[in-house]
Amino acid sequence: MTVIRSIVLFVLAAVAEIGGCWLIWQAVREHRSWQYAAFGVLALGAYGFVASLQPDASFGRVLAAYGGVFVAGSLAWGALLDGFRPTVWDLGGAGVCLLGAALIIYQPRA
Repeated sequence: MTVIRSIVLFVLAAVAEIGGCWLIWQAVREHRSWQYAAFGVLALGAYGFVASLQPDASFGRVLAAYGGVFVAGSLAWGALLDGFRPTVWDLGGAGVCLLGAALIIYQPRA
């Protein structure tokens, strides 16, 4: 159950952080209204809280593992919402990042 909770939290954190960055990007680069940026800031704040709910007590380990989730999530977000088409190299790299994240956060501990 702890692994499932952790995965759900990683996904929620990715949606909050990537979504927040995307909203700010839309405001600044795509000249959308200031409300996009405001909601982006709120989403980025929510990311910080969600990340702190991970079962592992090590900030460095949680953030390092989240980095792999962020890489894969960013490619997925771009593909789903921005029309970005990842290459086989993008997908392979994301797979390596997710494997690395799993090794970092779910390693056997004494």
